[in-house]
Formats: sequence, C-alpha cells, structure tokens
Amino acid sequence: MDLISNIQQWLANHPLATAVIKYLVWVVLVFLLIKWVRQLVKKNLPDNSLKYKAQKAIEVIGYFLIILITISYFTGNINDFGLAIGLLTAGITITLQELILSIAGSFYIFFVRVYKPGDRIELNGIKGDVIDIDSIYTTMMEIGEWVSSDNYSGRIVKISNAFVFKGPVYNYSLDFPFVWDEFDLPIRYGSDMELAKQIVISVAQEKLSEYVKNSIAGWKDVVNKYYIEDAQVDPTLAITMTDNWIQFNLRYIVDYKKRRMTKHLLNEEIGRRILATDGKVTLASSTFEIVRIPTLEVNQDKSIEK
Repeated sequence: MDLISNIQQWLANHPLATAVIKYLVWVVLVFLLIKWVRQLVKKNLPDNSLKYKAQKAIEVIGYFLIILITISYFTGNINDFGLAIGLLTAGITITLQELILSIAGSFYIFFVRVYKPGDRIELNGIKGDVIDIDSIYTTMMEIGEWVSSDNYSGRIVKISNAFVFKGPVYNYSLDFPFVWDEFDLPIRYGSDMELAKQIVISVAQEKLSEYVKNSIAGWKDVVNKYYIEDAQVDPTLAITMTDNWIQFNLRYIVDYKKRRMTKHLLNEEIGRRILATDGKVTLASSTFEIVRIPTLEVNQDKSIEK
C-alpha cells in the first residue's frame, strides 16, 4: 500500500511526467491494437489482395489515431487541430523533409494507383517487381543488372516512396500488360527473299497469336482512356539493305513477363526452318572485302661492304 501511495503522490507532484507517461501508454496500446487487428485480418481473409489492402488500411488508421492522441495531449484541445498541425509541420519540415515526402508518396501511390504489389516498374533507374509498399518504402525484387534480359537478379531493393515525385515511374503492367519487342535477323544476299519473309512471318503468327488476341481488347481500352493513336499489334517485318546482309527486323507484341522465352522460341523455330530450306535461305555473317594488297619490295643485294 505504501508503494502505491508513493506512486500516486509522485504522479500528483509531477503532472507533466504523468501526462507523458499516459501518452506513451496510449501510443503503445494503439500499436498493440494495430498488430492484433492485422493478425486477425491475415488469418480470416482468404484473398491475398484484399488481405494486403486491409492490413495497409489498418496501419493508416492506427497512424491517424496516434496523431489525434498526440494533438490532444500536447494542445489540450482537439479543436486546435489545424493550429497544431501547422506548428508541428513548421518545426519538422526541414529535418524530416525526406520522411514527410515518403509518407506523402505512399498516400499518392495508394490513391492514384501509380503502381501496386505485383506490378513490374522502373523507379529511380531500378527495375523490378513490386512485392510490398509500406508508409515509407517500396520493396522490389530486382531484375536485370548483371543478369541478361528481364530475369531476377536475386536482390531485394527498398526505394523511398518520395521518388514518385522526383522522376518518371515506368509501369509495365498498368492498364496494358503487354510490351513491344523486336530482334534483327541477318539474311545473306542471294537468298530466296520471298521464302525468307514467309518463314519469319509464319513463325511469328504461330507463336504470337495468343498475345495478339489478348492484347487487342486491352489496347482498345488504352486508346479510349488516353489521348493516343491506335497501334499495330500484329507482328510486322521491316527489311533494310546493309553492306553485309539483308537485315530483317521483326517487331511484335508480347506479355511483359515472357519477353525472353518468347524471343528464344521465335529464334529457335526460325533457325530450324531456315536450315530446312537446303540453302535457299541462309543466315549471314560479317564479310570483309580486300580492296588492294600492298606491294612488298625485297632487296636481293647480298653484297657486303668491307
């Protein structure tokens, strides 16, 4: 009893310390409540997308409650919300500028739908698949760098949400989950040009028909939503005459996650059919033409002066 009386006496004699302790207790309780509700949501919601959004919404509500508790304790009146926010902002803007911008970026990403988990983006020069978005950072599984094509490098990258305000955000999957890709095919001069064109176009049509079919409706939605011209989604072939060969440039549409495999399948099948032409169509390699051989003079005078 004496201990409890001493604690009560100390709290009565130190009102400021009492207010701070009560404030910290409330903050801890709010954090514990957020953690408990998030675990409850995680266990009971079956859909991963809904589960993720619900957990993020609970986190935002918790932060808002902490802000309200902070204002009520340090201003004494919740009606002073606007004044308190103004004073608080003026005091911490310089020192916490990057943090504030990151939090603002998280709200911008969430409400404007710049990107979402599962999207493939390029942000601040880093390309990867978004695997998480919190109040400060966007977490990505990196692709590229020392790994060729669009393959995972194995590194997990955290990027500040503030970068959505500092530069362009490239989204591979927003509204239209397809990209255009192309590759060059060198054909030797003297080959059967019509047969070569027939091989390339027929292989492209066979291997890409599913992507073309699925992309037509999506591209129409993009044209209706944005101020953009209609585009050709069927495979196209352009031919260029060079010093060494006839260059075939095949341009086609493909799922953004299947670029590498699709290019492999196209090259493999085109190469197989070219070999089956028995020399009517052949692939070219770099050639060199020797224009002039320099004259070499040999002195056959074997006399030795003494």
